[in-house]
Amino acid sequence: MTRKGAPLLSLLLLLGISDAGGLVRLGEPLPAHPWQDEDREVVVVYSHDCGDLGGLWQAVMQAGLPVRAVNAEDIPTAAPKGVTPWRGKEATHFARQLKVSAYPTVLLVQGGRILNAWEGDFTGHLD
Repeated sequence: MTRKGAPLLSLLLLLGISDAGGLVRLGEPLPAHPWQDEDREVVVVYSHDCGDLGGLWQAVMQAGLPVRAVNAEDIPTAAPKGVTPWRGKEATHFARQLKVSAYPTVLLVQGGRILNAWEGDFTGHLD
C-alpha cells in the first residue's frame, strides 16, 4: 500500500498557517481556467517578482497531487519541469478574480472549490 499523506502533510507544514487575509474566499469555486478539474489539486499563482521559489515548488511537486501553475502579470517565468504554466491576460484575470493580494499564492483545491489558501512569503520549515 502506498501512502501519499506524508508529502501533502509536508507541504502543509511548509506553508504554515494560512494568512490569506480573507481575500481569497475559501469554499468558492475556481474562476474559469483551461484545465480539467481533479478531485484534489494544488494551484500555484505566481509572478516574475516572487524570487526563488525552488523550495516551494519542490514541496508542491512532492505533495502527490496534480499541480497547476498560473504565471500572472504578463512576464513569463519558469515553472518546474513537467508543469506547463498558464500565462497571459487570462491567467492574470484569473488571479484578479481570485482577489489574490500577494504572489505567490498556493491554493489547495478540492472538487473545483478552494479548500485552503496561502499568500505571500512561505517561512515554514520542514527540519
